[in-house]
Amino acid sequence: MSEQNQGGAGRHFTYDQLPGRVVFGAGRVADLPAEVERLGCARALVVCTPEQRDTAEAVAASLGAAAAGVHDGAVMHTPMETVDRARAVAAELDADCYVAVGGGTTIGLGKGIALDTGRPVIAVPTTYSGSEMTPIIGLTENGVKRTLRDMKVLPRTVIYDPDLTASLPAAIAGPSGMNAIAHSVEALYAENANPVSSLMAEEGIRALAAALPRVVADPGDAAARAEAFYGSWLCGAVLGCVGMALHHKLCHTLGGSFNLPHAETHTVVLPHAASYNAAAAPEALARVARALGLAQAAEAGGGLFDLAASVGAPTALSAIGMTEDGLDRAADLAVQNPYYNPAPVTRDGIRALLDDAFHGRRPTH
Repeated sequence: MSEQNQGGAGRHFTYDQLPGRVVFGAGRVADLPAEVERLGCARALVVCTPEQRDTAEAVAASLGAAAAGVHDGAVMHTPMETVDRARAVAAELDADCYVAVGGGTTIGLGKGIALDTGRPVIAVPTTYSGSEMTPIIGLTENGVKRTLRDMKVLPRTVIYDPDLTASLPAAIAGPSGMNAIAHSVEALYAENANPVSSLMAEEGIRALAAALPRVVADPGDAAARAEAFYGSWLCGAVLGCVGMALHHKLCHTLGGSFNLPHAETHTVVLPHAASYNAAAAPEALARVARALGLAQAAEAGGGLFDLAASVGAPTALSAIGMTEDGLDRAADLAVQNPYYNPAPVTRDGIRALLDDAFHGRRPTH
């Protein structure tokens, strides 16, 4: 049962609080050397994407002798060949921890190394994806993305420094924040939803919905960047402690099998997945609507669509690289090994959802 598993006999739920340490605030990246030492580590491998090499080099420099090196091999959707390469670099440099500086792509690579070694990851996020708060990793092999849950990959420490998002382009900030919101939307109707995670989910949606338009309009708005990071932290935390549903299944299918950009795919699919589930999970979608400043559960899908449009994020799969002739295959893949979902998952229903998402149709009541 969803909706906090409430039945006639009263409220029933299980809540597992994940371990981990959050260091939050402007300038807190300066605490990184102390956080490495606190974990008993002395040779930190800093990982990043090629685009964030300069930021990673500066972070490595701040570690001084505790920096084992910088590896800039992070690639979207975490292909296994990039993980194998990073593991070889970590072994060659005798790294005893991994500092992931960047968004979900980079944090995914840090997790991939840790999955093999069990050594700690310290996450220094620079986007709003929320991956840093979860024990979940998505790995792509032979064109198929699979997700695993393993406590070895949960970052031991996360440093949220809003100063690191000051140069984040609006084209990345908007979809990144929508990606985080997707975690909370699905957490509200998760099979193992609970009162604590639902409070965090609704607050995370509210914070990001309020902050993202300000961040996009004025990247210099430090208060808005801090509020966005606060929201992404909450959204990431709920992703880590409850299960996900149809939306994430669709996005893993589209990303792993069609190589669509991760955050943008979440942005486009989310309003349609929410609308698909609105009748089956009215209390959850009412909370989504409330967090968006709307009155009715049926408005949630349209509200999410409008929020994405307001921050200049894409609203159609056709705009992010999907081809119409791939929709049938995507529907076939999405109904294989389905995740839990409050509304029945049917091939026809998913195909219709994907068609709406492809053409960028705004969900209606």
